Amino acid sequence: MRAYHDEEWGRPSHRDRYLFEMLLLEGAQAGLSWATILGKRANYRRALDGFDPRIVAGYGEAKLAGLLADPGIVRNRLKVAATVTNARAFLATQQQHGTFASYLWAWVDGTPLVNRPRSPADLPARTELSDRISKDLKRRGFTFVGSTIIYSFLQAAGVVNDHLASCPVLLSCPTVTPVAGL
Repeated sequence: MRAYHDEEWGRPSHRDRYLFEMLLLEGAQAGLSWATILGKRANYRRALDGFDPRIVAGYGEAKLAGLLADPGIVRNRLKVAATVTNARAFLATQQQHGTFASYLWAWVDGTPLVNRPRSPADLPARTELSDRISKDLKRRGFTFVGSTIIYSFLQAAGVVNDHLASCPVLLSCPTVTPVAGL
């Protein structure tokens, strides 16, 4: 968890594969702890072909049955089915906007929203922005993209930077610059 926080969370990403990964993982996390999902991340990468949306979009019943039998991931039928649904919607969004990153970052004019909460209690579970993006993603055919899930996704992707004002990551790098590869 510490490495994820210090090296990844809140850092702006414009890589579609990473954004797809975070979107699926945040959806899988619904009702569970992030530590559970982070602990299964390598299994998800293996099971979901490196989070390649083109491959995931083509999964059929046999592959879905295999995923439901895989103890390395969350074996919830609706969440597993959502991987294919969301891959297809992700590809359609890419087709319309050139990249999913272009679609996502247009919501904030390409600039991360930087908050400086004083304590974890100051962090919202959702915002007006996550409400609007959630609604738009649902309109585009995505599932498991409620406002709370989308707010967590925005934080993970660095669209929203919610590092605490006292956070050593923020203090050592006030702009929390992107990391190569994200």
